[in-house]
Amino acid sequence: MERAQQGPRARYREQTRAEIKNLALRQLAEGGGGALALTRIAKEMGLSGPALYRYFASRDDLLSALIRDAYDDAAAAMARAAARSARGSRGGRARLHDLAAAYRAWAIAEPHRYLLIQGDPVPGYVAPADTLERARAVLGPFLPLFAAGNPGPAVAGTVEEMAAWLAADETVGAWVARYAPDAVGPDAEAGEAGEAGNVVKAGETGAVGEPEADGRDGEARAGGVDRAASALAGAVLAWTQLHGSVSLEVAGQFAGMAHRGGTLLGAHMELLADAFGLE
Repeated sequence: MERAQQGPRARYREQTRAEIKNLALRQLAEGGGGALALTRIAKEMGLSGPALYRYFASRDDLLSALIRDAYDDAAAAMARAAARSARGSRGGRARLHDLAAAYRAWAIAEPHRYLLIQGDPVPGYVAPADTLERARAVLGPFLPLFAAGNPGPAVAGTVEEMAAWLAADETVGAWVARYAPDAVGPDAEAGEAGEAGNVVKAGETGAVGEPEADGRDGEARAGGVDRAASALAGAVLAWTQLHGSVSLEVAGQFAGMAHRGGTLLGAHMELLADAFGLE
C-alpha cells in the first residue's frame, strides 16, 4: 500500500537504490567488504560517479545500508524460528537447538552478508550507532530461553558479570525486558537491574540456582536481577558459540574435516543447555 502511494520519482529512486545494493552485494560475495567500489557499480549501471552519489553519499553510507539490511533480515529469520519453535510443548533445550539451527541456516544461505556483519571489520569503516539495536534483535529470541533456566556453577561468574552490566547500562535492561519481560521483576524496575551482588559466585553458599540462606529457591527468585542476568549471560554465551562455530564453517575452515557443521554446533548448544539447566 505504501509503495502504491509513492510517486513515480520516489519509486524510481527506490528501485535504483535496490539495484545499487544488489550490485554491491555481488561485489561483497566476490571479494569481501574491501572489494566494494562505487565507481565499479556506477560503471555497471551506466551512471556517472556524481549521479551515483545522489543515492548513496559515500561508500560508508552504502555499507551502512547493507549492514542494516543484513541485521534486519537475520533478525526476521530468528523471530520466525522463535515463533515456530514456541508452538506446542517444546522445552527450552529443543528451542535453543531450533534457534541455533536457524542462525546457521541464515548464515549459510547468505554467507557474504553474514561475513559483512560478523566477519573482519572493513578498514576505515565505523558502523552507525543504530546497528547495535539491530544486532541485539538477532539475539533477542535467546533471552527468554535462558531467563527460564537454572544456571549452574560453571556459568555463575558470567551471570554475575552480566548482573553488573545490567546495573550499569539501562539500555541492556530494556533489551532484556523487551524479549524476556518475565525476567524483569520488582528488583529491576524502571531500567534498574537490582544489585549485582544478588548473584553468588560459584562455590559459595547460595550459588545461582541453589536455595539461599533465607530460604528463597530458584522459583521465588525468578524475577529481578537473577533471571535477567541469567537471560543475558545465556544469550551472550550462545552468541559466542554461534559466532565461533558458524563463522569457521562459513569461511570454509571445516573443509576436509569429517564432521558436519550442524553436528558441531549442536554439541555446543547441548553443553550450553546443560550449563543453564534447560529442560
